[in-house]
Parts: sequence; structure tokens; C-alpha cells
Amino acid sequence: MAVAAPRRQDGERGAAALRILIAVAKFAAMLAVTLVGLAAVTFVIGRVVPIDPVLAVVGDRAPQRVYDRVRAEMGLDLPLIEQFWLYLSRILTGDFGRSVLTTNPVLTDIARYFPATLELATLGTLFGTLVGVPLGVLAAVRRDTLLDQLVRVVGLIGYSVPIFWLGLMALLVFYARLDWAPGPGRLDIAYDYIVTPVTGLLLVDSLIAGEPGVFWNALSHAMLPGLVLGYFSLAYISRMTRSFMLHELAQEYIVAARVKGLSETRIIWRHALRNAAVPLVTVIALSYAHLLEGSVLTETVFAWPGLGSYLTNSLQSADMNAVLGATLVIGASFVLLNLLSDIAYRLLDPRTR
Repeated sequence: MAVAAPRRQDGERGAAALRILIAVAKFAAMLAVTLVGLAAVTFVIGRVVPIDPVLAVVGDRAPQRVYDRVRAEMGLDLPLIEQFWLYLSRILTGDFGRSVLTTNPVLTDIARYFPATLELATLGTLFGTLVGVPLGVLAAVRRDTLLDQLVRVVGLIGYSVPIFWLGLMALLVFYARLDWAPGPGRLDIAYDYIVTPVTGLLLVDSLIAGEPGVFWNALSHAMLPGLVLGYFSLAYISRMTRSFMLHELAQEYIVAARVKGLSETRIIWRHALRNAAVPLVTVIALSYAHLLEGSVLTETVFAWPGLGSYLTNSLQSADMNAVLGATLVIGASFVLLNLLSDIAYRLLDPRTR
């Protein structure tokens, strides 16, 4: 009997380890299939868009023989399935081609511009979460009151107003009229080239370099576009928080807590919000992913040198390598954040395991 118990425990540990390995394998397979599908979608987009990438390289006055040679060098004379295989094999090695606009490898350009978009989306998500969650909780607690109506109106406006119009109005009011915010761009000219890029995140790099002046100037430039993006995140997060809290406040454990004499504050913020926080993780992660992919118009309005501006300029210049590379990176970021939020949901809620 003394020997059987350790053997049984070893068998249980082995079964648990096997389940974990199977779960990891399933996750890796799902991620691989999703990313291959995303690559296929971007490849089809590059072939469907009525833009000739050869003309973007040689120009519309090039001789036919030059046009044919460049077309063959780019592999566009091959069958479509062979083109996709070559495209997939290149991006798996990190080769997204060379940008016609900047003459740099596309991956180098993405590594340069993506941190600015990441910085802006992070500020927007922080604002949307720190303000949207309390607003959603208060709206649920004060259901059908004036406060609830105001929160719902704020969310409705956030869904309805075009982001480029809101950005233009923010610049008009806070920059042009009131002079409370600095102008477009990521940094004043006086602070350019003071900080050596390490992470690409200017706020982080300025702290690493010990340059508080650069940090505060960069933060002041990021606040207005970050708040514009954050407002749309706030609208989504506050609405979902309200919905989750209404569901939790109607549960029997809330009634039991009130019968036991617990304070309303403890019931709301410690019990109801704690259970509502599990699905909120997914909501916040998806909101973050939406800001990463939806910052194109905001970056254009505020002249923010991020991936959205890079994508817009590349599209206007018919630089399809850059367009497809940036689209693939944004899509991959969305997929990864979605999968990570699903993992976090499973870790936080044992009922889903």
C-alpha cells in the first residue's frame, strides 16, 4: 500500500503534464493556422488591389523589357500558388521585401514605426480602462438614474463620432484656441536626437537616458491623441463593464452578502467587480488590439510617426511590400492579443479549464 500511493501520484502528475502538453500543442497549432490564414488574406489583398507593384518600382515611362525583367525578378510571372509559397517562405524568415518609399527593408521600417503606435495605443487603453471601468460600475449600481443615462450617452457618442473628426476638433480647441496642448508630432524639434532609441518607446527611452525634459515633452505630445483614442476605448469598456456588473449584481451570492451585513462598497468593489473582472480581461485586450489596428486616422490627423502613418504613406505611393508587411504585423498583433486574452481568461476562471 505504501508503494502504490506514490505510483498513483506519479501517474496523476504524468497525466497532468500530458494534458498541459496537449493544450500547448493545440494552442501552437491554432496560432500557426491563424497566422498562415492571415498571410493568405494579405497575399490575396496584394493581388486584388488595382495597383501594379512593378510600376511603383520602375515608373510608368520604363521600357517594356525593363518592366518584364523587374516583374520576373519580383516573381509576379509565376503561378499564383507558387507566388504564395515564396511569399510565405520569405515572411517566415522575416523577409517582407524592401520598401519602395524608404528603400529600407520593410521589417526595419516596421521596427522603427511600430513602437510609436504601441505607445499611443497603450496610453489610450490605460485611459479607457482607468476611467471606463469605474464609470461602468457606477452606471450599473445607479441603474436607470441620471448618472447611468449620462454614461450610456458618453458611450453612444464614442461609438458614433468619427475618430478623425474628433481628432480635428481636439486640435482646434485644445491646440489652436486654448493653447493647452502642443502641436502635432511626437516631439518638439528642440528635443530631436537627444535620446538614443533603445526600445523605440520614446517615453521609456527618455527615462532610460535620464532626460526628464524629453519625457515630459513627449508625454505632452502623446496626451491629446492618446485621449482621443482612449475615448473610444472608454466607450466600449464602460458599456461592457456595466453589462457584466448588472449580471453579477443579480446573482444569489450578492443577496447572501447583503443578508450577512457586508457593506455595499465591499459587495460592489470586492465581490461583484472581482467576478466581473474575469471577462473584462478579454474586453480590455480586444480594445487594445482595436486601438493598435484602428490608429491610422488618429496618426494621420496628429502627424504621429507610427505604423498607421507609415501604412497610409505607403498605400499612397503604391508601395505594396510595405502595405502588406504592415497589414500582416497589425493582424498578427490582433490575433496574438486575442489568444493571450483567451489564455488569461482560462487562468483566471477555473470553470473554463
